[in-house]
Amino acid sequence: MHIKPIKTESDYNAALAEIERLMGAEPDTPEGDKLDVLTTLVEAYEKKHYPIDPPDPIEAIIHHMESQGITRKDMEQYLGNRDRVSEILNRKQSLSINMIRNLQKGLGISAEILIRPYSVI
Repeated sequence: MHIKPIKTESDYNAALAEIERLMGAEPDTPEGDKLDVLTTLVEAYEKKHYPIDPPDPIEAIIHHMESQGITRKDMEQYLGNRDRVSEILNRKQSLSINMIRNLQKGLGISAEILIRPYSVI
């Protein structure tokens, strides 16, 4: 098994091609082990060269609502009355500390995401 560090975009593309070739490899075989190592190297390269910023708080809340089937009415227990929910989701009002705590505790949305700065219009 010849594996080397991924230092360039060319190395990265070659590793991706090799991963694609090895996708059906059985675990605990030489090919499966090579796939594991290459995947780890590619993930490290991508983390360094293509970092993904976390979503802004409102995007995270809306995504969570859509993925969990949560309605605006359901959000009242975390954000306040109907008008407050609308103001928050339409970026007319910022989240308060209590809202952040409620969302983190009640919905499991990371406080680290909820405290990120975002624009209010």
